[in-house]
Amino acid sequence: MGSGIAQVVSLSGYRATVVEVDEDVLQKGMKHLDTALQKQVEKEKITSQQKDAALENIIDTIFLSDLSECDLIIEAAVEDIEAKKAIFSELDKLCPEHTIFASNTSSLTIMEMAAATNRPDRFVGLHFFNPVPVMKLVEVVRTIATKDDVFRDAFAFARSLGKEAIACKDNSGFVVNLLLIPFLLDAIRALENGVASADAIDKAMQLGCGHPMGPLSLIDYVGLDTTFYIANIMFEEYKNNKYAPPPLLRKMVLAGYFGKKTGMGFYNYSENPPKINNFNNIRLD
Repeated sequence: MGSGIAQVVSLSGYRATVVEVDEDVLQKGMKHLDTALQKQVEKEKITSQQKDAALENIIDTIFLSDLSECDLIIEAAVEDIEAKKAIFSELDKLCPEHTIFASNTSSLTIMEMAAATNRPDRFVGLHFFNPVPVMKLVEVVRTIATKDDVFRDAFAFARSLGKEAIACKDNSGFVVNLLLIPFLLDAIRALENGVASADAIDKAMQLGCGHPMGPLSLIDYVGLDTTFYIANIMFEEYKNNKYAPPPLLRKMVLAGYFGKKTGMGFYNYSENPPKINNFNNIRLD
C-alpha cells in the first residue's frame, strides 16, 4: 500500500518522502515501485520521462525525522493501533503545526490515533484501495475534531491524484469495509454450513451479481489473516455478531492458511489452475 500511494503521489507531481522500518524493507519497496512504474511504461500508460520524473520526486529514508518539513503525512503502517499511535506521537513532536496527519487504516478509528497527538483537529483518514494505482476510490474520513479547512484540503488532495473521493465519518470500516466484511464472513459461513462449494459460491456472486471476483477468492487475495484481524477489530467496536469471525476462518488462520501469499486458503495455489480445498469432506472411503 505504501509504495502504491508513493507511486500515485509522485506521478501526480508531488515531492514525496517515503519512510520504512529498515534499509532492507525500504529497498524492497523502492524496487517494487520501480517495477510497477516500468510496467506502466510497457503498457504505454506513462512515458519513460514520466517514470523518471516520478522517481526523482521520491526521497527514500528510514528516519521519521526526514518527514519534519512535510505538509501532509500519510501513514500506511501495520494495522495495529498501538504502533500507529506511537508513530503519530513521535511525528507530532517533529512536524510543524500546519502539517496534516492522515492514516490509511481500513478498520481502526481515526480519532483514537488523533488523540495520541496535540493536533486532533488536523487529522483525517485517507483510505486508499489495493492496488492503489488501479483502484479509483479514496475514502476521506472526518473525525468529530477535524477542522473544515483540513478536511477540504485532504479531499482536494485525493482528487488531485485522479481519484474519486468520498466523504465519510469516522466509524470502524468507514463505508466499504462496513458493508464488505459482513458479506465476506457470510460467504465463509455458507461454505462452513455446506450450502455450496467454494467455487460455486464464488461463481454465484460473479455471474449472479456481476462481481469481478467471488468473495472467497477475494479473501484469499486480501489474506485470511488480514480479514480475521479486521473482523475482530470491527466486532470489538460494534459488538455485532455480523462482524464476528466464523470458526472456520479462525481455524484456517491458526493452520497458517492465509490465502495466495502462503499458497493455501480456500483454494490451493500450488496447482495451476488452483483447486478448491474441501473442508467439509470427512468421508473415510
